[in-house]
Amino acid sequence: MSKVNDKDKDTPLREDIRLLGRMLGDTVRAQESEAVYALIEQIRQASIRFHRDDEQLALDELECILTGMSADDTLHVVRAFSFFSQLANIAEDQHHIRRSRAHLCAGSAPREGSMARALELADAAGISDARLKAFFETAMVCPVLTAHPTEVQRKAILTNQLRIARLLDERDRMQLTPEELAENEDHLRRNIMMLWETRMLRPMKLSVADEVINGLSFYDYTFLNELPRLYTRLEDQLAARGKTWEDAELPTFMTMGSWIGGDRDGNPFVTADVLRQALKAQSQAVINHYLNEVSRLGAGLSMSSGLVKVDDAVLELAKRSPARTAHTEDEPYRLALRAIYARLYATAKKLGVSTTSQPPVHPWAPYESAAELGAELDMIHESLVNNCSPAVAHGRLRHLRHAVRIFGFHLATIDTRQNSDVHERTVAELLEYAAPGTQYLKQDEETRIKLLLQELSTPRPLGAPGALFSEETEGELAILRTVAESHRIYGKACVTNAIISKTDGVSDMLELAVLLKEVGLLRPAEAALDVNIIPLFETIDDLRNAAGIMDRLFGLAQYSRLLPSRTQAQEVMLGYSDSNKDGGFLTSGWELYKAEIQLVEIFRKHAVRLRLFHGRGGSVGRGGGPSYQAILAQPGGAVQGQIRLTEQGEVIASKYSNPEVGHRNLEVLAAATLEATLLAHPEAAPRPEYLDAMDELSESAFQAYRALVYETDGFERYFWESTVISEIANLNIGSRPASRKKSTSIEDLRAIPWVFSWAQCRLMLPGWYGFGTAVSEYITRHGDAGMDLLTHMYKEWPFFATVMANMDMVLAKSDIGIAARHAELVKDEILRAAIFPRLKAEWKCTITYLLAITGQKELLDENPLLQRSVRNRLPYLNPLNHVQVELLHRYRDASQTPEAQDLARRAVLLTINGVAAGLRNSG
Repeated sequence: MSKVNDKDKDTPLREDIRLLGRMLGDTVRAQESEAVYALIEQIRQASIRFHRDDEQLALDELECILTGMSADDTLHVVRAFSFFSQLANIAEDQHHIRRSRAHLCAGSAPREGSMARALELADAAGISDARLKAFFETAMVCPVLTAHPTEVQRKAILTNQLRIARLLDERDRMQLTPEELAENEDHLRRNIMMLWETRMLRPMKLSVADEVINGLSFYDYTFLNELPRLYTRLEDQLAARGKTWEDAELPTFMTMGSWIGGDRDGNPFVTADVLRQALKAQSQAVINHYLNEVSRLGAGLSMSSGLVKVDDAVLELAKRSPARTAHTEDEPYRLALRAIYARLYATAKKLGVSTTSQPPVHPWAPYESAAELGAELDMIHESLVNNCSPAVAHGRLRHLRHAVRIFGFHLATIDTRQNSDVHERTVAELLEYAAPGTQYLKQDEETRIKLLLQELSTPRPLGAPGALFSEETEGELAILRTVAESHRIYGKACVTNAIISKTDGVSDMLELAVLLKEVGLLRPAEAALDVNIIPLFETIDDLRNAAGIMDRLFGLAQYSRLLPSRTQAQEVMLGYSDSNKDGGFLTSGWELYKAEIQLVEIFRKHAVRLRLFHGRGGSVGRGGGPSYQAILAQPGGAVQGQIRLTEQGEVIASKYSNPEVGHRNLEVLAAATLEATLLAHPEAAPRPEYLDAMDELSESAFQAYRALVYETDGFERYFWESTVISEIANLNIGSRPASRKKSTSIEDLRAIPWVFSWAQCRLMLPGWYGFGTAVSEYITRHGDAGMDLLTHMYKEWPFFATVMANMDMVLAKSDIGIAARHAELVKDEILRAAIFPRLKAEWKCTITYLLAITGQKELLDENPLLQRSVRNRLPYLNPLNHVQVELLHRYRDASQTPEAQDLARRAVLLTINGVAAGLRNSG
């Protein structure tokens, strides 16, 4: 086995960054002027000095340059640093691919997070083939794409970035001649110039339909090709283990989900029509993919029946082909695929989806289901294998067969989501219609449960044909009727989940059950439920009550009798974002962990399979961080072969716009789920002293966080003035409003813009605040023994290690100097002096204890890959922050002319876009 040469392994990365940076610099010179380029370089150098040395001289120089810039120069500077940052990200992604390929070519040991490594670990642990097969037969791994109000990247820019990435990849993989290298560089320059000439901001706010289209882009980039490839590579790895797995085909254990078009919690723009459009757009995307693949297969499978044997089933299908000619009469596979193509085309017409594919020669009967299409592709596969052509069967046909099983005619499952308050009002109106005087909203929890159980014991609907209800109730019923309708059109896999935001009682679950019964998705007489009823526990109190609510729910016969129709499994969604905003980073993480431990016990007691849906954001403040470590850090028994988790905003672009990077991220989810299920310790809880320590730390962190955010006079005003929260509302980056209500209250603010705003000013408060105080108070109580215990927790307990690693990453991206400049935006000097020193002291205290517990000298010492990544992007990111502060001063200056304010506003929005792209996991 050869060894990878790691000496100066980052040289190619630095060369790529220099190459792309030089080309962008040349573009700026050509498109703008030498003076603009010189100004950009001057700002970059001053920013580096300020970050490195915190020099007052460097700060004075920066402020002098920034205050003296014209409006046009400011726009040029902002765009230049935004694009520099994006290009550095592209180079970094390409370097990850380069290093991965180098290790594979050298035959290095499989790396952490790969399926090969997971299978090695399973072998070492003595996991039998039978257990491994049982895992795949019952497993469910499902990343769920969501749109949110801080998603900044335009599709046009993403597409251009992908072209640049492909050109870098070409330089890396191929030995180019001088002429080919020159041509490659010409293409790079051309694409960088097009990037510079592409508008970064959207002229108008995104609609939900726009978000659907943007989400579908990642299927073209990655999912439609890479998810089937993940299956085939895994099958090959398993086949290499021995005869047990020879020719074995994996069941469909990994699929895709989406909230785009179905998530109406606080989004008035998601309606029944929008859901219908989203389902149709998804179907259109996948059927067009199938048509292209079948067409290519038909062109390739030209085997003659005079030279090879063919199974009777394929011959029969070929006989019925609508496109028979003398030239193809002896080519049964090609004829059979033409028949399949004709049926697919007819299916597209039946579903009302448009296609650019050529129509077949003759019309044909459509498929009734994707399973029918799969069965005919299976016929072709079996004939090839039976007649000595298995290598042919294992090519494009194999990928297509997996794609049909994974994506069906629906592409991805769309979840519906609504707030429990809306369900409550809707049920109250229906009950009042059916039985005037019920006054459901005035009843206590026990009375509500009794009323709802009565309704669930009878098939009788509450409404009647022609009954008129309020606009809200009609809208809710219309959404659910659309779900029932979509099941008949696309199959039940198109919408399988109905999520209840703000679940805080059993009645919230039963209310949705009654509404599902109203539209035929729940049928009491058959004990049949067609969608999963999923509670979302979001606040600290909700998490603490989650296990008790589920215990009570499972004890109700009317509900538990429905579970067999859902494979005796119950999904529970945990909200990372709102619990963080409610209780802070440490308490949120700990209450989530404890809730999982308690849920594992309750589900075991009732013999129900637990499936957790993790509502993680991109940022650590919203539950983000490396997926592999996060899954393995779950308590024992929490990952029972099934997991769903959200992929949000700009994180979707960074993970899935590049197909190779996307494949790696999909593989990580599958590998981590396998390891957490088969290799984790069966006991849910760690050592008792660790639990006690975390309880103490969490309580102190909670008090510190609440004291700052919710109990400090003027903190709300400090937040709104020192961050870009008010400007975010003007950035056309999502269909959903930033706040649930028209107020500046932090309680009403959505968690996403809350975290996003703190990231923009580089304080990253939701990802660490309160930890320093918590450790300080813990050590005061326990002395050196307390610190020793914390260091042992870090070394031995994956949960605590993950907490520390995520904090490490957040703090490495923070910059207290830039945060101080943002603090200057607060007009009230007394308020500023009262709050910022507290923030700075806690920031310093947190870093001190983080380093002490981890044994590091500097942040990210134990993660040199990420340390290098952060270091590489700071020269491009920090200047954007400095410019942003100056622009905010201008924009908020009432003495400015309307024209000057408008220019400043546009430039501020550009900096928001650029900083978010540079941080990569900010929202």
